[in-house]
Amino acid sequence: MGNMGKVVQVIGPVLDIEFAEGQPPAILNAVRVKDEGKQTGVPIDLIAEVAQHLGENRVRAVSMKTTDGMTRGMAAEDLG
Repeated sequence: MGNMGKVVQVIGPVLDIEFAEGQPPAILNAVRVKDEGKQTGVPIDLIAEVAQHLGENRVRAVSMKTTDGMTRGMAAEDLG
């Protein structure tokens, strides 16, 4: 697996994702959020594009499809 992070905020199609210290993905990188939906009942598999570095190892990304069913704490992988 690549550089892993976790979703810390979901506002419409915008995701804030926190990564390990010193490892935030570059702007325009693709980030994949995938969850089987065991807790929410809604399987999630989406790609988001990093649009901004927020500091504190967090990035803001814009999803390429709906974020319905997403929750904080879901795993996110930097795809490069």
